Amino acid sequence: MTTPRQPNIVFIVADDLGYADLSVYGQTDYETPHLDRLAAQGVRFTQAYANSAVCSATRFALMTGRYQYRLRGGLEEPLASANKSYGLPPEHPTLPSLLRDAGYTTALIGKWHLGKLPDFGPLKSGYDRFFGNYGGAIDYFTHKPAVGAEVPRDLFEGEVPVERIGYYTQILADESAQYIRDAQDDKPFFLSLHFTAPHWPWVGPEDEAVSLSLKDLFHYDGGNLRTYAKMVRSLDAAVGQVLAALDARGIADNTIVFFTSDNGGERFSQTWPFTGQKTELLEGGLRVPTLLRWPKALKPQVQDQVTITMDWLPTLLAAAGTKPDPDYPPDGDDILPVLQGEKTPYPRALYWRYKANAQRAARDGNWKYLRINDNEFLFDVVDDQRERANLRERHPEVFERLRKQWAEWDSGMLPLSDEIFTHGLSPDVQADRYAPEAEKRRRPPTPVS
Repeated sequence: MTTPRQPNIVFIVADDLGYADLSVYGQTDYETPHLDRLAAQGVRFTQAYANSAVCSATRFALMTGRYQYRLRGGLEEPLASANKSYGLPPEHPTLPSLLRDAGYTTALIGKWHLGKLPDFGPLKSGYDRFFGNYGGAIDYFTHKPAVGAEVPRDLFEGEVPVERIGYYTQILADESAQYIRDAQDDKPFFLSLHFTAPHWPWVGPEDEAVSLSLKDLFHYDGGNLRTYAKMVRSLDAAVGQVLAALDARGIADNTIVFFTSDNGGERFSQTWPFTGQKTELLEGGLRVPTLLRWPKALKPQVQDQVTITMDWLPTLLAAAGTKPDPDYPPDGDDILPVLQGEKTPYPRALYWRYKANAQRAARDGNWKYLRINDNEFLFDVVDDQRERANLRERHPEVFERLRKQWAEWDSGMLPLSDEIFTHGLSPDVQADRYAPEAEKRRRPPTPVS
């Protein structure tokens, strides 16, 4: 009797991609044929959530399978480039370290954003190979985390700075396709492909002149829907290049290809039918496009099961025939039985918090409790996707129950404190966001994601 070969895994993360930024999720201004193909051949999730409304916090949850609020670095919203004190502890088991222990070769190509050298890094947390950027954002052409001749590039091979020429999305696609071509025949691989697209600055593949004229990487004075479309289409083409490499090797059938975003969309994203965006616990800041293809084991399907980023560690470990570390039990669920039809979709109780604007959220079944500063709401997010009808007085018992559930959950997490950095929206940056005049924008000291 032969043991079935473990599946290869390609885990693709977009950066700040909105729920409806792909044509398969409702975008009509442009098409994303390669990701649409992935959706048609696999599982398209309709109720997939990010663990946070901002980048690095979600990545803590992805790597550990646990609420990010269990780790000090996961409290930051997000880890700012100047902060070298916090990161993903090397001793903590991670998705790549657990897969490596199960016989996989592992690589991260793209964005890390889980702590700075020398104390933190991909090679210290389970990856055999790393090519990419350590921080939260870099320019697509200069590959720098800020503007200025004196700013060093944030582009590394392992822990050694390197230089490349070209558009970063394409560079990552080329590196990933080559990794697949070079992969060993006798060992499965886990490839994390973490793009920075379509994160600001607003620069498409033909916009190097725009890149070189930037005054600030936040690019508050630039961008538009046309440029954003170019950025998303280049992301789609990059995914297509990776899918073609799998096809060329003849290994697509037993390769899990997973695609998601680290949080909801930003300035130019489409989040319809939801409201809100990155840094907000409204659905638009948390609901993310999510696709999973594994032809050998899963039938194509549209899946309404509620999921969250921290589910993917136990789910992928189960697919690989291994388990989480018992000393670090995941907060996420293994949803593979639902995808395989062995279990029907089931309700979830999930929780979030966000320091900016004192936000809290809990979803239990179809109900969602939301607090923004001193304003509290109760929504049925299946019936009312726009989060417009506040049902707190119509269903006071549900409102109080979720309120108490959130407080009980919060008591088991690390507390928030004044020193924790947070990044939110304010009217001096975005005209459609309103706040009292006394509310001042807390601008990060350096670019964040």
